[in-house]
Amino acid sequence: MKDRYLDFVNSPFGASIARSIGLPQPEVLLRYAQGRAEFGGIAAIGAGPSPTLFEPMLTLLTSLGMTSVAHESALGWLSVAARHGAMSGRFEARAPGAPPNDRVQALIFDATGITDSTQLHALYGFFHDAIRSVAKSGRIVVLGLPPESCASPRAWTAQRALEGMTRSLGKEARGGISANLVQVEPGGDIEGALRFLLSPRSAYVSGQVVRIDATPANPPADWNQPLAGKRALVTGAAQGIGAAIAQVLADRGAHVIGLDVREAQDALDQTMLSLEDAWPSQGAHTALVADITASDAPATIAAALLAMGGVHIVVHNAGITRDKTIAKMTEAAWDSVIDVNLSAQERIDDMLLDQHVLHDGGRIMGISSISGIAGNPGQTNYATSKAGVIGRVQSMAESLRTRGITINAVAPGFIETQMTARIPLGLREAGRRLNSMSQGGRPVDVAETVAWLASPASAGITGNVVRVCGQSLIGA
Repeated sequence: MKDRYLDFVNSPFGASIARSIGLPQPEVLLRYAQGRAEFGGIAAIGAGPSPTLFEPMLTLLTSLGMTSVAHESALGWLSVAARHGAMSGRFEARAPGAPPNDRVQALIFDATGITDSTQLHALYGFFHDAIRSVAKSGRIVVLGLPPESCASPRAWTAQRALEGMTRSLGKEARGGISANLVQVEPGGDIEGALRFLLSPRSAYVSGQVVRIDATPANPPADWNQPLAGKRALVTGAAQGIGAAIAQVLADRGAHVIGLDVREAQDALDQTMLSLEDAWPSQGAHTALVADITASDAPATIAAALLAMGGVHIVVHNAGITRDKTIAKMTEAAWDSVIDVNLSAQERIDDMLLDQHVLHDGGRIMGISSISGIAGNPGQTNYATSKAGVIGRVQSMAESLRTRGITINAVAPGFIETQMTARIPLGLREAGRRLNSMSQGGRPVDVAETVAWLASPASAGITGNVVRVCGQSLIGA
């Protein structure tokens, strides 16, 4: 559904009206589009004492075609750049009215060496000087350590403090600028996460904490097709967010097996045909019709997937709502939502894992919701099921490590879909505006996040819950 307010305040006439009476002017987010450069521009580098990630950061920026400048807090960056023969220079703050081509595309701060709260002052120095220099739809990334990996209580304290800093930056920056924190275990590979968080593909992801463990990454041969040779099951793939996930996974090289109920078969077939039309070199994608709540569904799905050679990616997107306050909710409405949104995932995954239908090194993604984090009136059943999806991710991550399988949740906020279009106007506008981006997201925003977590380069990311909500003001 179109956001008419967003369109109006970004038109010449609407912008002048908005400025004259003080209306908010949300930025039209820069999203990934074929034919447009995904990376480029300048990254300004800041750091606390004893930064540890300059080498991999420089290698990554060079491969992305981005140049760098070093803030006075990170002058050690210049010697690293010189050693590698990379062009770099000193950061100079831009004036608030500086033209767009005189601004930096990203601010990256290496906080991995901060071990005491007094050292947090380096954050102030860098961002005080640099925050006004970021271009619209720019990126802020802070790199730190998982607090629990720290050797001392003071280091734990200082690293935990980075969350408040990063989330506040996301709310202050505006202009479509996102801010995220990446906590990296020593030995963790940052390339996959930074490629996503610096890209237009992450346009609606802000205020998030991503944790990377020390699992060796497996970078794809082609970063434009990181899922080439992979088979991906997407439930609820006929339309909406599920169809967008199928499209992005196919765009990234995967063979998609789209699953939905018989009532949605026509839409499912059309979605799968559209993938073939868009990427004819991949051949036909597969439509699979099944009711995931049926008692024989796990065995039926497993048999169909085994006949194809198994799968590498499973995306549990299928879900329903049956909204009523709990006092007015029927028992059937409660049971059906829990069964579709949560229990069916458990049963299907048990079968796929027990029979090794999901290959070792595979990926499981559950689509949760901001409702599962913050709750929602009239959605006790839905919020329970979506919080349960998060519980699955947190409880299963460790046991799946032995097989190299990652499991993560993606939690959308207000996304412009047919379902949200039916929400009353007042609630719909509140959903759109109560986030740092002051607008709703799109199904492709969820899909791009799923594709990132599905990548071989995301081997060190497991047990994470990534909200795709424009940094919603509701929830954690």
